[in-house]
Amino acid sequence: MVTSVNAGSRLDRLPIGSFHRRIMMLIGIGMFFDGFDIYLAGTVLGVTLKSGFSTLPQNALFISATFVGMMLGSFAAGFLGDRYGRRFTYQFNLLVFGLASLAASIAPDMTILIACRFVMGFGLGAENVVGYATMTEFVPARSRGKWSGFTTVCVVTGLPISLLVASLIIPQFGWRAMFVLGGIGALIVWYLRKALPESPRWLEANGRSEEAEALMQSIEREASQGQPLPAPAAASGVAVSSDLATLFAPPLLSRMIVGAVCLITINTLLYGFITWLPVFFIKQGLSVATSFGYSLLMALGAPVGSAIGALTADKWGRKPTIIGASLISVVLGIIYPMISDPVLLPAVGFALTVPIYVLVALLFGIYIPELFPTQVRMRASGIVNTLGRGATIVTPFLVVMLFEARGVAGVMSLMIGLLIVQIITVWALGIEPRHRSLEELKGEDAAPALAKQTT
Repeated sequence: MVTSVNAGSRLDRLPIGSFHRRIMMLIGIGMFFDGFDIYLAGTVLGVTLKSGFSTLPQNALFISATFVGMMLGSFAAGFLGDRYGRRFTYQFNLLVFGLASLAASIAPDMTILIACRFVMGFGLGAENVVGYATMTEFVPARSRGKWSGFTTVCVVTGLPISLLVASLIIPQFGWRAMFVLGGIGALIVWYLRKALPESPRWLEANGRSEEAEALMQSIEREASQGQPLPAPAAASGVAVSSDLATLFAPPLLSRMIVGAVCLITINTLLYGFITWLPVFFIKQGLSVATSFGYSLLMALGAPVGSAIGALTADKWGRKPTIIGASLISVVLGIIYPMISDPVLLPAVGFALTVPIYVLVALLFGIYIPELFPTQVRMRASGIVNTLGRGATIVTPFLVVMLFEARGVAGVMSLMIGLLIVQIITVWALGIEPRHRSLEELKGEDAAPALAKQTT
């Protein structure tokens, strides 16, 4: 059997078809439950607090346990994914999340519920790393941005869906039913994902050439539908070490800096602004009903922004889209605290939410996984995701301090500062992966990339 499989070039030449749609479905539905459960916390905790099952400090501990679990899950997934494969790690994290969610539904007290939530967070953090990276490795370079970006749409759709489902389910069946839904959904996807193939890129990078070749032939038969395929490009001659130290030396060190800055920024935007909107509105004198109405309206910007990011990444390029969305967010972030009109406030808020979620699609779903070669993709993504999740642990304290000192304007000053740092970092150190094979990007450093853009 042929051992020199050239999996990357052969995957990049395939026409988009049923194979890619099946991969998208298996990954996307799992990512949906990831988003559903992250956003579920807000609806559940309000009920547990009102019923006396939890106290306000316990609710804060519940949220902290979620993010600590996600941080550790992101880190562990990187090492598991590079060592044991994408498929194994994907199945493992879904099983952990699904079983922990079902256990949470029968928790006798808040202490046990918090412990279950920590385990659920571990699975959720792993899902985030593995899902995006796996999608990146299957989709052809010419449309990788669109398909990878739509996995983010699957995640953020969980926000309005969780709010809607909670409004229907909790009054009838109580908050425990939400964990049952999340757990059963995850286990159904775990079963369906037995049909998810391993990444041929990972198999080849780990010396399992015969398995990679057999899998590539099967994929090509399905994708070609009997039609001749174009010849693949020549295999990349750039060798990349799988040692962890590779991540902290050129050319990957600059990419690690880009990944860390971007994920710290976007996590702070999400968990320092978006999730605090109801609190901001109430503190500004709005009623609870009006506050949640405004928040839901702005939440609709999440799938809109993610879809825009997915549809434009291949046309405009990753770096221009990231920098452009960041600049728009800065401008609207300056304007937003100045608005008090009850009609303009949610409208400007919606307009601000859209570019933030363009960044969510670009950074989580598309750009970060593309930065790293197959040999270290999971570990690198896991480490920068860990740093991004780590930021969410301190973000609530910063938000409270800034809000009490200067109101929403104080919170937005933090967001704007981070966005400016992100713009400079991506411009100076980022590479441009648009329409380029992952293998082509292996040895490219930031300096040549910057020179190429200015010629």
